[in-house]
Amino acid sequence: MKLVKLSLIALAVAAGSSFALAGDQQQAKGFIEDSTLKLLNRNFYMQRNFVNSQRNTREEWAHGMHLNYASGFTQGTLGVGVDAHAYGGIKLDGGRGSVGNGILPVDGDGRIEDNTGEIGGVVKARISSTQLKFGEQRPTAPVFATGDSRLLPETATGFQLSSSEIDNLFLEAGHFTAINRRNSSNSDGELTSEYAEVEARSVDFVGGTYNFHDNLSVSLYGSEAEDVWRQYFGNLYYNIPLADQQSLSFDLVAYKTDDQGKALAGELDTLTYSLKGAYGFGAHKLSLAYQKVNGDEFFDYIGGDSIWLANSVQYSDFNAPNERSFQVRYDLNMASFGVPGLSFMARYIKGDQIDGTKADPNGAFAGWAGKDEKHWERDLETKYVVQSGAAKDLSLRLRQATHRATAFDNDLNEVRLIVEYPLSLL
Repeated sequence: MKLVKLSLIALAVAAGSSFALAGDQQQAKGFIEDSTLKLLNRNFYMQRNFVNSQRNTREEWAHGMHLNYASGFTQGTLGVGVDAHAYGGIKLDGGRGSVGNGILPVDGDGRIEDNTGEIGGVVKARISSTQLKFGEQRPTAPVFATGDSRLLPETATGFQLSSSEIDNLFLEAGHFTAINRRNSSNSDGELTSEYAEVEARSVDFVGGTYNFHDNLSVSLYGSEAEDVWRQYFGNLYYNIPLADQQSLSFDLVAYKTDDQGKALAGELDTLTYSLKGAYGFGAHKLSLAYQKVNGDEFFDYIGGDSIWLANSVQYSDFNAPNERSFQVRYDLNMASFGVPGLSFMARYIKGDQIDGTKADPNGAFAGWAGKDEKHWERDLETKYVVQSGAAKDLSLRLRQATHRATAFDNDLNEVRLIVEYPLSLL
């Protein structure tokens, strides 16, 4: 992707011209002195009940540990360092009939494996406030971001360059060739899309975010999944502080996707966008969102968190062809009522006007959805974080989702119980 290559050169030139500037590297204390070592314990229970299916229940329970080490940078104009991770998980419950929740890997006999483990790392270099990484990492760009919605997080293998040389401006570019999925220990997994499940040999992206001030930011990105699509992203976020613990915010997100090269997913020409408004008043927040897919194919992406649309929620992304969807959400922070660390959330999303009958007949989405399809989802969540004592930062989160749809999707009820305990070891 020429855009990425040019951007990588531009960032390198910016870094080279900034040796005399007061950047992050000038604050480096050393490889060991700035090191951190963190351990996250995560206990994950998930049950999905498919209401109108013969194989109606999938149930998994497992415990995982995420050990993450990040070295500091050596001192001098050019600083070098390493990051490393070790992730492991063990099955606590779940048999052959429970396969499908994506918590642990599945063996060749279709059974959930008793345990899993993986190790990986990156080498990194920094000049001023520009950093280059190579290896297994967790990119967070809106067009390519690995997910962390199950027991163990995803990682991706490749290069990533980031720079914050200019005040309030963050730039990044990346080239990735493999991904390690959430229920896999295979670091050279294929870069397959979430819906069409077509493989891209590589994913490239470039973009950044500019903060005009604390309450206004703009992000622009471009990406290419080789021989699958080119995707462009824009985001405008604006927050308006009001008097007496009140605020009003607006979040506009848009993706433009066009097929590229061999067009392995078929013809793609979609513009997908969402607009979310939120009013916060004291302990309460009320949010409304509208989302629209303008195109005859599903909005698709690679990497579990590579979707910033407002109506991408616990089960559904509300991303079907020509779909429009509405969301209403309520959040409550109980700290104002004398219970710090306790919060509640409820939301309802309804999608309709789905029409997949005009999809490319030779493409990956042919026949996936009919005409006048619709669905809805209701999510409920309770979370508590221990505020002090030996168990400080221990969190317990209970999530419930109900989804109902016409023939193109599943009717299901879902429950997740997630317990996390983070520890800083170094």
